[in-house]
Amino acid sequence: MNGCWLYILKCADSSYYVGTSRHYDLDTRVSQHNQGTFPGYTLNRRPVSVVYSVHFDSIIEAISYERQIKGWSRAKKEALIRGDFDALPGLSKRRILSTSS
Repeated sequence: MNGCWLYILKCADSSYYVGTSRHYDLDTRVSQHNQGTFPGYTLNRRPVSVVYSVHFDSIIEAISYERQIKGWSRAKKEALIRGDFDALPGLSKRRILSTSS
């Protein structure tokens, strides 16, 4: 299959890792994370499992989406993982705290 994958992994410490892969099928890439092939975030947070993935025809699109998701809050990532797309806009809004005298 041509193109590439954007994926979210849930790590052993319950954190999320967002990545892309264009050189491997997704199962191979996740296996590499679990084998410790890659230095970095997931190395000391194994095992990892895929909780979300989407295939793109273009690596440029996948990387753009990856950068966007990496900036999201945990709550917004979890809404995406659940497929709760209606919740995403509300989780994007900044909360303004009111102060009372």
